[in-house]
Amino acid sequence: MALRSRTFSGDPSFEACLLRDSAHITPGAQGDHVAKLQGVLMILDGALISDAELATRFYGPSTAAAVLAYKRKRRIINSSYQTHADDIVGKLTIQALDDELQMRQQPTEPSAPRPCAIHVPPAHGSLRVASMIARLRPSKRA
Repeated sequence: MALRSRTFSGDPSFEACLLRDSAHITPGAQGDHVAKLQGVLMILDGALISDAELATRFYGPSTAAAVLAYKRKRRIINSSYQTHADDIVGKLTIQALDDELQMRQQPTEPSAPRPCAIHVPPAHGSLRVASMIARLRPSKRA
């Protein structure tokens, strides 16, 4: 099954993660894909990720803890070889994140504005991912 959310669909890192074990996203990873992952975890679970990890787009201890919390909350484990959740974003995890994010990106009513995908600019300086995410959330209309 392909990724469908506007955030993950078409991103080579996430598409590969869905298809190949060798492309799983693990602690120590760094880059735009990690920044997107961090943003999604903050939106979906209110994850608290350190400012240093956000600024450097680094999959460090607080990102790993956020992934583990997300997986535990949703009971995401590969029962063929696991007995408990881990902090790796693999096939099951990226699919669950994508499904949940895609559901949130669908408008709740025909006239409701559609929120945009999480876009992380190549160089954002000191701009925090959290502030970017806050701007992406759809506002409630009276």
